[in-house]
Amino acid sequence: MNYIEFLNFWYDAALVSGFTMLGLGALNYLIFKINFAAKKTYKEKFDLVSKKETKRLLQTHLFIAGALFFFVNDAFTQDIELSPVWFIVRMFVSFCIAVLYGYVSYLVLQFHYPVRLEKKLKKLRYTPRINPKNGKEMILLNEDEEDAYLDEGMQAEESTFSCDYDVWIDESTGDTHIEKYEGHVGALECDRCGFQTLKLSNEEIIREPTETEDGEILKEYMCSYCHRIKRKNVPLLKKIKDRSEVSDHLIAEQ
Repeated sequence: MNYIEFLNFWYDAALVSGFTMLGLGALNYLIFKINFAAKKTYKEKFDLVSKKETKRLLQTHLFIAGALFFFVNDAFTQDIELSPVWFIVRMFVSFCIAVLYGYVSYLVLQFHYPVRLEKKLKKLRYTPRINPKNGKEMILLNEDEEDAYLDEGMQAEESTFSCDYDVWIDESTGDTHIEKYEGHVGALECDRCGFQTLKLSNEEIIREPTETEDGEILKEYMCSYCHRIKRKNVPLLKKIKDRSEVSDHLIAEQ
């Protein structure tokens, strides 16, 4: 096989490979969207998005980067036919373009996309739930009210910040729906670099709450982009003396 015959074979192979990469990228993203649509509850959709959406988007962009590599290798055919040196140069340029696209996509997903992702997660988490028994909207209880519906194990998980529970209640029937989330979902905007990359790295209870006074927590945040460390004192609500009193109060309000 001479050089020209090799080039003709390479052009055909590169074109097919480029469209294959695009097809795989589109299929990868389409499968994710189908899985999302197939989830029946907001909680299931929340879990899928929080755990897999960023990863799937990165995979899709990597497929696009691969397609760029092959498509660029299918360009400037007349110049490449002059010398094998130009073929090597085009290979190098194609590789650089693909790597640059992949790296920029990674940076966008790592430091800019979390802002959009956080909004999507908040919408999925706090959209009013519907009571399947009567079709009415349920109300999300606040941190004080929800303790009356959580057992001791659940409250212990919340006190150690390993898990967070949302309690939805139908005021007309008293029906409740409890959802469990991982602690500290998402990230805050860093006041130094402006990216949504400020995440909670450590918490320490400096003063335990009592039945009459609030406690205090020292929260330490670290930015994964500029490595800023920020500390903040947050009040820890006082203990509820009798959970049954809270439950009776909620029932009375209904």
